[in-house]
This record gives sequence, C-alpha cells and structure tokens, in this order.
Amino acid sequence: MAANLDRQGRPLIVVTGMGVVTSLGQGKDDNWTAMMQGRSGIHRITRFATEGLRTTIAGTVDTVPFEPQCAPALSEKLASIAAGEAVAQSGVGRAGDFPGPLFIAVPPVEMEWPQRLAIAEALKDKDPVTTRDFVARVGQGGFESFHELFLFGGVADRIADKFGTKGSPISMSTACSSGATAIQMGVEAIRRGETDAALCIGTDGSVQAEALIRFSLLSALSTQNESPEQASKPFSKNRDGFVMGEGAAALVLESYESAKARGATILGFMLGAGDRGDGFHRTRSSPDGKPILFAMKDAIADAGLTPDDIDYVNAHGTSTPENDKMESFGCMAVMGERMKEVPISSNKSMIGHTLTAAGAVEAVTSMMTLAHQRIPPTINYRTPDPAIPLDVVPNEARDAKVRYVLSNSFGFGGQNTCLVMGLEPAA
Repeated sequence: MAANLDRQGRPLIVVTGMGVVTSLGQGKDDNWTAMMQGRSGIHRITRFATEGLRTTIAGTVDTVPFEPQCAPALSEKLASIAAGEAVAQSGVGRAGDFPGPLFIAVPPVEMEWPQRLAIAEALKDKDPVTTRDFVARVGQGGFESFHELFLFGGVADRIADKFGTKGSPISMSTACSSGATAIQMGVEAIRRGETDAALCIGTDGSVQAEALIRFSLLSALSTQNESPEQASKPFSKNRDGFVMGEGAAALVLESYESAKARGATILGFMLGAGDRGDGFHRTRSSPDGKPILFAMKDAIADAGLTPDDIDYVNAHGTSTPENDKMESFGCMAVMGERMKEVPISSNKSMIGHTLTAAGAVEAVTSMMTLAHQRIPPTINYRTPDPAIPLDVVPNEARDAKVRYVLSNSFGFGGQNTCLVMGLEPAA
C-alpha cells in the first residue's frame, strides 16, 4: 500500500482546517473550552415573542447580528464565520480563491411569517380574490429580494462567491444527517480524483416560532422550560425531547498527498463514511434498527477498521425517548457487549440539536477529541435509563486514549449517515 493510499487503494483524506460557531461561542477554542467545562448554551429565547408556545427555550446564537430576521440570513452568516476560520487555519489556496468545490448542508427553505406578512400588508388594498391572483401579483415585482433570500441554493451561491470555491456549489438538506452528508460528499469527490480539496459546511439558524410550533406538533421538543440548561438530557430516563439549537461548522478536506506536498498541518484523518436510508416513517426509525446499525457498520468498514477499533462514539443523542433508545440498540448490535465499555457522549446536551449543522459540528468536536485525547461529557445525566446500559461519560469530561471515533447522525425521514475519524489510517 502506498503511503498516500488507504487499504482500498483510494486517496487518504485529511482535515487541514476547521471552524465552528454554536450557542457556546465562536471558534474552536471557545467551544472546546466550554464543552470541557460542561457548560450549556441553552437558554430562554429572547429573539422573538414566545407567549403561548409549549417550548420557549433553545440554543440560539445571539452574538451574531443578522438581517433580515430569517433562517437563510442567519444560516449564511454562521456558515461564513465557520468557513472563514476553517480556511484560514488550512492555509489552502488564496483569500477568495479556494481550490476545490463547496458542499454545504442548509436547512429547508420556505418563506417565513415576517415576509409573508410584509407581502400581505403590501397587497392588502389590491383585494386578491384567489391564491392564483395573489401569487401572480407577488410575481409582478417588488419582492425580488424575498425570492433571492428564500431560493434554495442561495446560501450556497453566496458562500461560494465569498470563498471562491470551484464548480457549482452543492446544497443539500437530508434532515439531521445533512452536515455529515456534506462531509461524505467531500470525501467521495476527493476519492474519485475530482479534486484535491473540498470545503464542507453544515449550517442552521432556523430557530423561529414556526419551527418550534411544527416540532411541538410532532411531540419532539422538550417542554422543560423552567430550567433551560438542564432540559437536554440524552440517554437519561427522564428525557422528554430535544432542544433546538443553532450553529455552523466547516471542515477543509484534502488528499493526504496534496496536504503533505504543501506542508500543511494535518489535524486528523477522515477515514470512512456510511449511509443508509430508512423509509419506515416520516419521523420514526425502523423498529428493527437495521438502517441505523448498517450505517455504522458501513462507515467502520469504509474506514478499513472493525468495530473493535472504535474507541469513542460521538452520539447523535438527541434526548428524545425513541432516538436515544434506537441508537443504543444499534451500537450494541454493532459492537456487542464491548459497547458497554466504549465511551459514548452527546454534544447536544450542551448546545442542543443544531439540526442541519449537527453532523458537521459533531465532526469538528470529534476531531478536537482526537487532538486533545479528552472526551466531552453528556451533561444533565443524573437519572440513568436501565434500558440503555452505556458509558455515557456523565457530566464531566474524561481523559482517554482515542485513536478512532465513530460520529453518528440520524435524521427524520430515515436519513442516516455515520463518519469515522482517526489520528492515523487503518494499519
């Protein structure tokens, strides 16, 4: 095997730059410090009125000003911050001239209530009598900015322009696995020889009233509003739902050969990815757990490893009753009794569920775990669930020998993507 190829004869892929922003702060260092301290970024929502809502808490990013107040605008702002940090660390290319494609996970886009109300107000004297009339009048002019703002792919276009990525930017929205999927697409592009570098981003700034209402109607959100910092409690018996969060993360992936040739600092190896679809239900996982466990198996095999090689699992760990149980069953099925001794923890206990961004945020956290040989805790773990007999790294960070990390991302609609990262390639 050549030094720059993996066991399957494909180019080895390394990470040379990372950036992240969450409700805990901006930048890798601030986020890592907060996680090591077990701090929570979840708080009461102040950005908009929450009277009458069942859930009034979230991990919003309130330190980043953005206009207009809508998910695409904030998602773009967060993506720009994370990508700026990642590209600067990598040192690849030149400012505004990134030598590879952009793969970006963005939240589903549709016009939000403030813009709908603005249109209704502008047209209130025109007395539209049918939906067709209303749409036709909107299309006659004056609302081009709304069209550009809520056009799916618009965030990607503007990020591509800013960083000078090559080719058509690829936008994707595969629910909660989106951020991991963006990384997987970068891995595959480099392996196919299409590029030596890829900018992979997951971003989500969609905490707004309508999103809270929709998730509440699915009974998916925690309603423990009285103690925001304690509401997200993955793997605990008294978990009652996830807490929405916002954030973005970016990773610069490069072929090992290219990175070494330019003398780049290698932060770690992106070794494997696996994905499986699950058409069982719009929100629920298949009861047999097969898509989840096969996504994990595929990622480990793609990395050239076995389940016994995994030293730590960065869990999807949403804090919903069903998801945590299914993830536990899946991990046990893949790793057997050994899984009871493999550390597993959920970053979502501290930052909430960053939805489209989650897979990328957790990939950066996994890489930091490898770099520091220290595992982030699952905070708020005080009431163990006897049905989940796992080592969830409760409440405090832990020093550990970690060579290989499995990071799980399981999305609504049965979209499951797992990544394997390491300090070194498989032997």
